[in-house]
Amino acid sequence: MTTMANAYAAPSATEPLAPIQIERREVGPHDVLIDIKYAGICHSDIHTVRGDWGPQSYPLAPGHEIAGIVAEVGSEVTKHKVGDRVGVGCMVNSCGKCEYCLDDLEQFCVEGMTGTYGAIDRDGTVTQGGYTTNVVVTEKFVLSIPDSIELDVAAPLLCAGITTYSPLHHWNAGPGKKVAVVGLGGLGHMAVKIASAMGAEVTVLSQSLKKKEDGLKLGASDYRATSDEATFKDLHKTFDLIINTVSASINISAFLQLLRVDGTLVNVGAPAEPLPVNAFALIGGRRSFAGSNIGGIKETQDMLDFCGEHGIGAEIEVISADKINEAYERVLKSDVRYRFVIDTATMA
Repeated sequence: MTTMANAYAAPSATEPLAPIQIERREVGPHDVLIDIKYAGICHSDIHTVRGDWGPQSYPLAPGHEIAGIVAEVGSEVTKHKVGDRVGVGCMVNSCGKCEYCLDDLEQFCVEGMTGTYGAIDRDGTVTQGGYTTNVVVTEKFVLSIPDSIELDVAAPLLCAGITTYSPLHHWNAGPGKKVAVVGLGGLGHMAVKIASAMGAEVTVLSQSLKKKEDGLKLGASDYRATSDEATFKDLHKTFDLIINTVSASINISAFLQLLRVDGTLVNVGAPAEPLPVNAFALIGGRRSFAGSNIGGIKETQDMLDFCGEHGIGAEIEVISADKINEAYERVLKSDVRYRFVIDTATMA
């Protein structure tokens, strides 16, 4: 039988999110029904429901940082059982047969991975995300959350965690490597924690020094203000890897100059505006300007296990569902340290 879920959804691109009931599909042979306990608020949620990245179908319940407990499993499910602590990230399906899916890179599925919300699922319905009390997800796209991580601080790992872990892992952050993190927000604070745990020497590059104490506590060994011109002179040709987490236009060419020869600047922030690059900033040091998405399911599980081993969770502020719209405005003002997480029990 289908299941009803309490939810908070956007009625349109211009209206605040409001309580609603949605219907979840019947649990199929390979499906898992999850009682959602916590759902993180990602800046992407705001962009999506407000139509910044294109038109949407409404009502739309966002949320792709989901942590909860397995309530029911399909007859052929072998990976999870009732009572397991689990999470769901940014995707809930893919074709499963293209070269990327077969190589554990479902996020790059040739046919397009199915996003956790606002996407057309394989059955033709529009997916609804984690600002709800339950969700039904194909077994393969359900992750196991280690017992050593509380569910509330684990929720943001399903997006902010993997979005930063993936490029750090791919570009070999670790002992002997100097890594800079641009921006100390929801993504940035996770990048600092993870890069530090990997053994890299981490520097935060932020507009001001107002979060310096936080950055050093999170694992950075240095913290510099980009509003100070001396920063770009002092750190010229310093870093092996720069992770840019800022979702706004910045002077990419200036940051490229901070890379050593063969260094890479990876963009994980997603500003609406183009990011122009001076070719000489690349040519002058055989530097690379790259982008990174989330990770595949295997890499996401690896990230969760890594965080479990190192005691890493997000820095969060737990809110009730009736504070979601207020939280959106605070996110836009960078007034959160460092991730809002919704207690879905308040949706009852």
